[in-house]
Amino acid sequence: MKSILSSISGPEDLKKLDTASLNQLSGEIREFLIENVLKTGGHLASNLGVIELTCALYKVFDAPRDKIIWDVGHQCYTHKIICGRRDKFDTLRTFGGVSGFPKRAESEYDIFETGHSGTSLSVALGFASARDLNRENYHVTAVIGDAAFSGGMPMEAINNISQSKKKLIIVLNDNQMSIGKNMGAFARYLNRVRTKPAYYNAKRETEQVLDKIPLLGGGLKKVIRKIKGYLKFMITPGVVFEQLGYKYLGPVDGHNIEELCSALEEAKKARGPVIVHICTVKGKGYKKAEDEPHLYHGVSASSGGGKSFTKQFGETICDLAENDKSIVCVCPSMVDSCGLGEFAKKYKDRIFDVGIAEEHAVTFAAGLAESGLTPVVAIYSSFLQRAYDSVWHDVALGCRHVVFAIDRAGIVGADGETHQGIYDISYLSTIPNMTILAPCDLASLDQMMRYAILEHKGPIAVRYPKGSVENICGAPFEPLKACVLREGNDITIAALGSMVSKALETAEILEKENISAEVIDLRCAHPLDFDTVKNSINKTKRIITLEDNEKSGGIGEKLGAYMTANGIEAYFDSASFPDAYIPAGSQKELFDFYGLSPEKIAKRISEGLK
Repeated sequence: MKSILSSISGPEDLKKLDTASLNQLSGEIREFLIENVLKTGGHLASNLGVIELTCALYKVFDAPRDKIIWDVGHQCYTHKIICGRRDKFDTLRTFGGVSGFPKRAESEYDIFETGHSGTSLSVALGFASARDLNRENYHVTAVIGDAAFSGGMPMEAINNISQSKKKLIIVLNDNQMSIGKNMGAFARYLNRVRTKPAYYNAKRETEQVLDKIPLLGGGLKKVIRKIKGYLKFMITPGVVFEQLGYKYLGPVDGHNIEELCSALEEAKKARGPVIVHICTVKGKGYKKAEDEPHLYHGVSASSGGGKSFTKQFGETICDLAENDKSIVCVCPSMVDSCGLGEFAKKYKDRIFDVGIAEEHAVTFAAGLAESGLTPVVAIYSSFLQRAYDSVWHDVALGCRHVVFAIDRAGIVGADGETHQGIYDISYLSTIPNMTILAPCDLASLDQMMRYAILEHKGPIAVRYPKGSVENICGAPFEPLKACVLREGNDITIAALGSMVSKALETAEILEKENISAEVIDLRCAHPLDFDTVKNSINKTKRIITLEDNEKSGGIGEKLGAYMTANGIEAYFDSASFPDAYIPAGSQKELFDFYGLSPEKIAKRISEGLK
C-alpha cells in the first residue's frame, strides 16, 4: 500500500483526501509517532489520542487563516507533522530542534505559544473579538482537554465567552485523564455524558427523517423543538453547556474521522459559541500507553541512573507522615510525577489531588494550615508561577506554615521555555515571611524537608532539580546557615542547590591552574547567610556566585546589592541564566551553552583573576 504520509507537506495536501485515505493517514502517523517518540522522548499518550481529531481539523478548517489553538500544547505532534515538520521530527525537543509545544517562531501554523494548561479559551476569545472588531471572517477553534477544562482560568473564560456570544468553537477532548486520573465534580459530570450519547444521535437522525417528509416535515420539527426543552433535562448529555449559552454537539467518537468532520462542519454553522464534545482514548493504538496512560504521558529517550530528588522527597514525606498525623499533601494533578505515589497508597485520606488548579491548591493548603494541619504542596516550579498571588495573599500574609516542595527547579531540559524552573527564587523572594531552601544532594533534601515540616514556622519552600546528585556535602543541615565545603584562598565560589556540585568540579579544575577556590554551599536562597559569605570574602577578596535561576532577583543580584550597601570592596562576579526564556535542550547542553558548566565557569574565573 502506497504511503500517504510521505506525500503530506502541508494541510492543503490533507484536504484532498477522502475518509478512507484519512483513516490510512491516521494509522501511518500513529506508527510514525510511536517509533519516533520512543527514541526522542516526549509526550506520547496524549498525542496518540488526538491523531484523528487533528486530521479532521485540518480537513474541515482552512489553516492558518482559521485559527486552531492547542491548550497545553503537548498534544501538537500530529499538527506539526501535518504542517511541514515531519522530516525534522528526529530533532524533537532537542537544542535547536523541533519544539515539543506550539512555537510561533517555528511555523505560521503555530498560532500561539502554549505549555501550561487552561489558556486556550481566553486566547480564542481574544482572537474572536479582534476578528469581529476588524470585520474579518475566519473561524477560531480551541482544543482543550477535560482535565484543563475544569481549571479556574477556563471556567472564567467559559463565563465570559457565553456573555460575549462570540462565534467560536471549543473542542472538548474528553479522555478522562490529565497526567493522572481526572478528579472532581466536572470529571464525574463528563463521565455521565460519555455514557449518554443517545440524545445527540437521536436528534440528528430524527431531523434527517423529518426533512424528507414534504409539507409536514417543517411543522413537525417546530413542534418537536417546543417540547425538546422538557425532554432534554431527562436525557440530554450537554444540558449544562446549553444552559450556559453554548450550542452543544456530542459526545462524538474522537477516533471516527467521518463523525468528527460532520460535527466540526455543523459547528462552523453556529452563530455563537459551540462546544464539540469528543471522546478519545489516551494512548490510542499503543497497548502499553492505553493500559497505563499515566506512565506514557511523557517518555524519556534514556533513563538516568541513581535515585532522583523526586524519589527522595517521596520517601522522606512517607517516613515523616508515619509519626506525624498532622502532615497532609496537596498536589495539583501530578501525584505520581511529584513522587507521592507511595504516600497516596499509605495515607489515602491525607492526600488531596485537586486537579489542574494551582491557585486553589495553594489557598486550600492555607486553610489546612490555619486549621492546625501541616500541608505540603508538591508542585513543579514552572506551575507554581500560576499561584503567586495565592502564596503572597493567602499563605505568607498570615505567616501560615505551608511547605512548598518545588520539583523541577532550575533547568528541566527538553520541555523548553514554558517549563524551565529558573524563576522561582526571583518571584518567591519578593514575598515577606517566605524562606527558600535549596539542597545540593539527596541527603540535604531529606534534612531540609524534615526541618521545613517539623521545625520551621511560617511559609517555606524547598526547591530541588530534576534528576539525581550523589551525596557531596556530608555536613549536617543547620537552619538558614551556609556551609563551607572546601577551604581556599584565591576566590570564593558561593553556589546554590544543583550548582554546588558544579562549584566543586570547578574548584578541582582551578586547582590544576594553581588557583585555590573556597566553595560555599549557600543552602538558603532567601534569606541569604551574608555573614558566612562575608567572612570568606574577607579572606579571598574575590567572589563569584553560581545559581540555576535567572539573573534578575537571583542570589547574585542580592549579594551584589549587600556588598555595595555595606561598603565591601572585592572582586565580584555572578553566573546565572540570563533574563530570557531558555529553549529546549538537554540539561548538559544548556548549562554549557549559557556558560554554567564547570569548564566554562573555571575559564571565566581564571580570565577574571587575570
